[in-house]
Amino acid sequence: MGWFRAGSSVAKLASRRTLSQGGLYTARSRIVPSQNHYFHTTVFKSKAQSAPVPRPVPLSKLTDSFLDGTSSVYLEELQRAWEADPDSVDESWDNFFRNFVGQAATSPGISGQTIQESMRLLLLVRAYQVNGHMKAKLDPLGLEEREIPDDLDPALYGFTEADLDREFFLGVWRMSGFLSENRPVQTLRSILTRLEQAYCGSIGFEYMNIADREKCNWLRDKIETPTPMQYNRQRREVILDRLIWSTQFENFLATKWTTAKRFGLEGGETLIPGMKEMFDRAADLGVESIVIGMPHRGRLNVLGNVVRKPLRQIFSEFSGGTKPVDEVGLYTGTGDVKYHLGTSYDRPTRGGKRIHLSLVANPSHLEAVDPVVVGKTRAKQYYSNDVDRTKNMAVLIHGDGSFAGQGVVYETLHLSALANYTTGGTIHIVVNNQVAFTTDPRAGRSSQYCTDVAKALNAPIFHVNGDDVEAVVHACELAAEWRQTFHSDVVVDLVCYRRFGHNEIDEPSFTQPKMYKIIRNHPSALQIYQNKLLESGQVMKEDIGWISEKVSKILNEEFLASKDYVPKRRDWLSAYWTGFKSPEQLSRVRNTGVKPEILKNVGKAITTLPDNFKPHRAVKKVYDQRAQMIETGEGLDWAIGEALAFATLLVEGNHVRLSGQDVERGTFSHRHSVLHDQETGEQYCPLDHVIINQNEEMFTVSNSSLSEFGVLGFELGYSMENPNSLVMWEAQFGDFANGAQVIFDQFLSSGESKWLRQTGLVVLLPHGYDGQGPEHSSARLERYLLMSGDNPFVIPEMDPTLRTQIQECNWQVVNVTTPANYFHVLRRQIHREFRKPLIVMSPKNLLRHKAMSLMMRERRTRLLMLLYVVWSSFARSLMTSSSESLSDIQRLFGAKKNQ
Repeated sequence: MGWFRAGSSVAKLASRRTLSQGGLYTARSRIVPSQNHYFHTTVFKSKAQSAPVPRPVPLSKLTDSFLDGTSSVYLEELQRAWEADPDSVDESWDNFFRNFVGQAATSPGISGQTIQESMRLLLLVRAYQVNGHMKAKLDPLGLEEREIPDDLDPALYGFTEADLDREFFLGVWRMSGFLSENRPVQTLRSILTRLEQAYCGSIGFEYMNIADREKCNWLRDKIETPTPMQYNRQRREVILDRLIWSTQFENFLATKWTTAKRFGLEGGETLIPGMKEMFDRAADLGVESIVIGMPHRGRLNVLGNVVRKPLRQIFSEFSGGTKPVDEVGLYTGTGDVKYHLGTSYDRPTRGGKRIHLSLVANPSHLEAVDPVVVGKTRAKQYYSNDVDRTKNMAVLIHGDGSFAGQGVVYETLHLSALANYTTGGTIHIVVNNQVAFTTDPRAGRSSQYCTDVAKALNAPIFHVNGDDVEAVVHACELAAEWRQTFHSDVVVDLVCYRRFGHNEIDEPSFTQPKMYKIIRNHPSALQIYQNKLLESGQVMKEDIGWISEKVSKILNEEFLASKDYVPKRRDWLSAYWTGFKSPEQLSRVRNTGVKPEILKNVGKAITTLPDNFKPHRAVKKVYDQRAQMIETGEGLDWAIGEALAFATLLVEGNHVRLSGQDVERGTFSHRHSVLHDQETGEQYCPLDHVIINQNEEMFTVSNSSLSEFGVLGFELGYSMENPNSLVMWEAQFGDFANGAQVIFDQFLSSGESKWLRQTGLVVLLPHGYDGQGPEHSSARLERYLLMSGDNPFVIPEMDPTLRTQIQECNWQVVNVTTPANYFHVLRRQIHREFRKPLIVMSPKNLLRHKAMSLMMRERRTRLLMLLYVVWSSFARSLMTSSSESLSDIQRLFGAKKNQ
């Protein structure tokens, strides 16, 4: 159908030429009130006193050549060829002429329909599909001023008022919706009416940029139904109940805690029934678990009404009751504000199923949680053997300003189709308040919509008026269906408003006086929906009153119960983490060594290549040398030490995942974990063949996209799902880690203290002044030391085994100098009863240094593992002292090495 897609602008020019015959044509992009609302105002500036009314021109009368910009001559030639022999033209043209010419010959009502009119009508329909969203009623406040495109004006295509009751046939080969071949003949009036209802109502659809006919036809079938979608009375009662819960929850908090920050959802209350219906539909389609990430706005409402966190607990947190009772071995951490906390719950659905919901805790940094959620979802899919990626799904809720402005959004979106990062599609919901704190959209983005960044993925975008709760529900259900059908991202843009300021004690009229003058007198979505249902007669006033009283009663009961509520031990770890120790529970020390015979067996497996595999000769030499190392037990280098650590963990049943830029080969060409056949291009990974029938994802090594923030966040989320996995992220160079500083500051270094979430993520940062310039030298060791511990001036007591200190710290910062050290420090991440992040200053020139090689029986010697709490205390003291400098820290490290 290339002629259809490419011919739009060409035919538009032809139409304008036709319409301008005898006069100068101008079209205003403004709808004026009239009895017929299909037509924009059109002004004809006539050269003569009375200009002729434009009429459709038969093909034979057109004088434009194909090269001049129209396809009339080409169409005539095709038609003559078809009339002589239908088999002489392409099948698509055969269907075209058979439908239009054949129908016209047999149907008296459309006997006057010319091919030119048919083409123009097709272009008109396509204009609505492409640009109908520009005319949709999306802004509940009516503040947005948008120009309606000229190509939505039927007059542009030569149609007049006199054509409204003429019948037309629209069928096209291999198309769905309005253009399907089985649609009946309709009048132009009915066609325009349905186009307006489908594309210019409360939902604006953007999908015609998707270069996939199947996907577009699927959406057309959902959008271009013969009649508008209507919910029955039962569904409307459910939607009403959920909207009342959402609205009264916010009203209740506002009444009880008038000056508390809660970042309420007022103005966007329809998010709650939309999310609930989305989850219900997803469960019906096979989803069993959903991981949710969202900012602070509306979080308490989502926690209470969607994820079902006990209301009394939420109310207790408003009164300061956030600490659990004293209990032996109970670690409470520092805590965090209530609108940053997460929880999980098994929620029953409307369809009678149960779905597990996890709301991930997040910092104030907007969108930083996005890759964490996606990574956690991918891990759930691995551990539940969700190969089709239909049982576990990620849902991300965004703000309009942050979705357009934060680069991590783009980084996360571009992980969606990568083989080792995809989750089978994420549903994105943008709570579009039409203002970001105090910044108007025109100052916050260059694009028309805040969601335009998602077009890079060819994701469909459903813009929906937040005051129309049924439209919100429909868009959310459609998003769930898309995700389960095509396993790709989809965006719901919930265009709403923020009834109060950025927080409840903020004054928004300082910066948006016009907007808030309208908001003060604007009815809530609940009031609008109640009036709609009362007018329809489907719901009585008594029914609404009964639901409101029920909700109010429950809220008050929970409020009273919150006064005596005693926080219980937090469900701070998932089922996989049962038995793991908190920082206040002493863990036993485990041996990280491996028997020599096991090392030899796995060593042979990871150095043996298939007979018919032809690697690069230099790589073949490397593997021959590694095989010799294993055979003799001598001269083992850094790469083989790492590979042996991975292989032994795999043999013990642990999942190993290494990700980052160029990690398959290694930045310094030392790892070569994935080999490439020099003749066929086929890839081979020896670590995929350590055990018999090994799961292809049990060992994963993957070059990532050129992203630090997004990929490190992804691996962090992945590591949080299951402790029995070694998850690693390697920076291309250590200094590149500063591109992911938010993850280090807000999650890795402080997540356990704030949210009681452990992770054993390993971060490899290549470090060393090896003549590659200032950009690729230091991994900034001092930064990680400065972020260690709580008190910069107190050195903690060190017991003989260091067991207490290692558990109380926030992370481990180490500088290992031999392959033996590296081997054991990696295995130690798995072989203990708690998890801590590990920051490794990876070497460069030591990777192949002969002095760093070892024998297989060698124990942990020449160990330089800087105990971060002690040394960070020294570092911070020195940094704040006027008489010391960074060189003193280096001197102390050297002294430690010689001890």
